[in-house]
Amino acid sequence: MLHIEREIAEQPEILRRLLSEGSHTAKNIARAIREFDPAFVCIAARGTSDNAGRYAQYLMGIQANLAVALATPSVHTLYESPPNLSKALVIGISQSGQAADVLRVLTDARQQGALTVSITNNPESPMAQDAAYHLDLMAGEEISVAATKTYTAQLTAVAMLGAALVNRAELDDSLMHLPEFIAQTLETSGAVRERTERYRYMERFAVIGRGYNYCTAFEISLKIKELCYIIGEEYSEADFRHGPIAVIRPGFPVIVIAPGGKTQALVIDLLQKLNAQDAECIVIGSDETLQPYAQTFMRIPADIPEWLSPIAAVIPGQIFAMQLAQVKGYDIDQPRGLHKVTITE
Repeated sequence: MLHIEREIAEQPEILRRLLSEGSHTAKNIARAIREFDPAFVCIAARGTSDNAGRYAQYLMGIQANLAVALATPSVHTLYESPPNLSKALVIGISQSGQAADVLRVLTDARQQGALTVSITNNPESPMAQDAAYHLDLMAGEEISVAATKTYTAQLTAVAMLGAALVNRAELDDSLMHLPEFIAQTLETSGAVRERTERYRYMERFAVIGRGYNYCTAFEISLKIKELCYIIGEEYSEADFRHGPIAVIRPGFPVIVIAPGGKTQALVIDLLQKLNAQDAECIVIGSDETLQPYAQTFMRIPADIPEWLSPIAAVIPGQIFAMQLAQVKGYDIDQPRGLHKVTITE
């Protein structure tokens, strides 16, 4: 079995462990955040971890009414001109915890008096040691270069912090059911494998998400680029209408994230327009009524709350990228030109 295949399959158990063993830490961090009362949140990350930051923008914005921005690490490192973060909650997200430029953001923020938190898969890493608080992903070693289980663990860690921050029982209850939702998603993903051959010669694509699943569009696009070496673009459903939709031609592959919730009506409207232009629509969703709009439909649980849906919706995309790379005969666990830990400054 491929390392990535095994790591995708491990996700329900990893999230179960994180929710069980990391709950106390998440609540302690949330207590510190409430006491600090930040004016805003700044999230420093790179690559896949940046997509976890995009999820935090929506989660903390919607659930906790906090303004959340993504950091610009080059401002701290290359230009040595850090912005004033003294009143901010600054969260560094990294699988390895070794990202030098992300660490620099945390260090500058801490020296300015900000509240700093790190989310990594290594409690002994520089980022974990530098931040005032650390939330360990407890995902175990991830061998495949393309991140899968560490990404969903990052999303879950962000969800845990958000739920602990607002302290509402219905959010906690939904979180406890998350491993079941992920297990169900894996069980229904067999159809992904069966449909991948159809896309053997795909040379370009777009991925569309909105709201909570804006991050999912970015992460699925990244996985396909990493594993399959195909040019793709990721968009908000709203931004896609502002020009990029003009590139659509018959047969153009568009992956649409449609999990239900506030964005559903808008996504259906877009699917209708894509169908009218004969696009090849690959839909990840929970509503069976979306199937007529899709040449390929990838199912996630119908009862998963919208705020947790990115943790499930990315999994069919992970499997699709893995299977397509396999169909194309590529080295899936070690994509060309990539390394497991990338250090940027």
